[in-house]
Parts: sequence; structure tokens; C-alpha cells
Amino acid sequence: MNQRLIDARPSTITGKAKKWLRLLYIAKHALSEGQADAQDGTHATYHAEIRDVLRGIGLNLMVADRYEILFDRPDVDFVFPLLNRGGFLNSEMMLPLLCNRLRLPYLGGSPIIRGLSDDKHLTKTVARARGLAMADWAIYRRLTPIDPARCPRADRYVIKPNASSASWGIRSAYDWAGVRDAVAAIHGEGHDAIVEPFITGHDIEVSVITVGGKPVLLPVMIVEQADPAVLRSYAEKRDLAGGVQSYAIQPFNDHARLAEIEAATRALMPEFMPFDYGRFEFRIDAGTGQIRFMETNLNCNLWSRKTIAMAARLGGWSHAELIETIVAESLERHGLIDRAKTRPVPAWQIAAAAKTPAFAGS
Repeated sequence: MNQRLIDARPSTITGKAKKWLRLLYIAKHALSEGQADAQDGTHATYHAEIRDVLRGIGLNLMVADRYEILFDRPDVDFVFPLLNRGGFLNSEMMLPLLCNRLRLPYLGGSPIIRGLSDDKHLTKTVARARGLAMADWAIYRRLTPIDPARCPRADRYVIKPNASSASWGIRSAYDWAGVRDAVAAIHGEGHDAIVEPFITGHDIEVSVITVGGKPVLLPVMIVEQADPAVLRSYAEKRDLAGGVQSYAIQPFNDHARLAEIEAATRALMPEFMPFDYGRFEFRIDAGTGQIRFMETNLNCNLWSRKTIAMAARLGGWSHAELIETIVAESLERHGLIDRAKTRPVPAWQIAAAAKTPAFAGS
């Protein structure tokens, strides 16, 4: 069994830092009660859960669900940004950009790194330069010709928005006409399109966090499909498919391949550091066993029922320990923990103790 314990102890946020630091948590469904959303499914449940975990850790939390909270500087010390899909192209970069404008520390990678990881074509280009094995692909940017000569040869294709997450907008085709029509449709929806051969198989996911200032690989997981020839959909990943789930997230127990997968992850990680937490994804061919890199997913889904939390549990950590470690390490990286050690109790907390409404939104 792939039950390797995480080779590090969870990081914690000191009591003084919890008292002094004010954290802004911003996510699309941060203010929800946790029910599944008609469009975003259990992503809404996830956003509410992270809010409750942060409160349970004991952090002084301000909560918001709109970019506008950062148009002017809020009275906070640190931002936990999860408003990644804002309904416009490259929206994943918006919160880090707004934080940079305000010189406000935040969790996760910088805007340029977030852009690199969310652009699947650029990520693959970097990964190939690092020597990772992967299938050929083609990028078709909007407002450029859809050139058939650039399309890789395959019996079946996957076509999706180049910045897709959770398989939204994904299509399948078996010939150039189908590829062309799918690319044109994605362009019409306002997105660049990426085309790859479909690999009949399963996804392998390597979650990475920071502990003690260094990247740590969590136990490797496989998303094992009941039928490896089925193209996983957004509706399934967001639990919008009426409870139907044709896959299981399990430990990856092929020890002969673990070293190869982990070495490839370590080879690529430096291109994205520092990123605090993320997931590196591969595809294993069900017929040949060949492993190919697919994409990175920085600021990946931290819900307790998704891969990174399941990997942490497998390694001996609770969900709360995972979240506190990720936040603690980022606070340390930004120098906020050391600042909290020497800074006096802030005026807002004294006012709060006197029952004066000095800090709203928690």
C-alpha cells in the first residue's frame, strides 16, 4: 500500500499571530451556507467548508465574495484568495494582481506564475523543456487561423479551453472536422483552445505543499475510472450529474512507477516556486502503462473530499492540519509570523474586547 507518512510535522500558527493577524478569505461562495450551487455544484460546499476550517483554527477572519473588496485596501494583513473563476478570461490572476497593487501579502503563487500554470500550453512548453514525457499538443489562440497542419495525429482527441479547470468546456472528436468545429466553438465562447490526443487511462495526481520552507510531496493518488475510455465531465467533477460518479480517488500503489512520477514532479516544481500548494497531474495509459505529464493546478481544490486532502489523510494529517500548515508556511514566507512575535496587541483587538465594533465581516 502507498501509505507513506508525510515526512514532516504539520506547521502551526502561534497564538500571538492568531490574535494579531487579520486574514481576508475571499471566494465566490464564501458567504454561502454550504449547499451545492446550481452552476458550481459542490464548489460552493468547498468554499463554505474552508471558511469554517479557518475559523476553527482560531484566525481572525474577514469574509468576502467579490473582487471589489480589494479595489481599496481592506483593514487586513493577509489574503486567502479562492475566487479563481470570476467569469472572465484569466480571472485566476485578478486577486493576486489586486493584492500586488495594494502591497498586501497573499496565499499562493504570484500573478505571472498563476498565469503560467493556468495556461496549459505554456505549462507543457516548460515541462517539455524540463524533460518530462508528454503527448504532443496544439494551441489555437482566439482570432488566429485554425491550422490543421499543427494538429497532432491521433485516433481520438480532447479539445478544451486552454485555461479550463474541472473539465469545463471539454469536448471529444475523432477527426479533423470534429476538432475544427470544437475549437471554433471554444473560440466563440471567448477562450483559447488546446488540442491533445485522448489517452485511454487514468489520472495520477501529485499534491505538493510547503513545510519548513521546503516543498513536500504528499502520497501520490490515482483517479481510477470505471471505464478508462470515458471522458470525465465538469458535471461529474462538480457533483452535478445526479450523484453518478464513475471514478474513485485512491492511493497509487505501483511502487515501480512512483520514483518516476515523483522525479518528474520535482523536476518541474522549481519553475513555479514559491506557490504554497498545488497539484501536478499525469496520465497513465491503461494499455501500455506509459506515464505522461498533463498539467499543473496551483491553488488546487482544498475540499476535504478532494485529492490533496485525501493524500494528507493518507500521510497522517487531518484536514485542519493541512489547511493550517499551508497558511502558516505562507505567513512565514511573507514575514508575518516574525512580525506578530514582536508587535503589541493591536488597537482593533482591544476595542473588540471592549465590545466596540472595530472589525466587521467575520
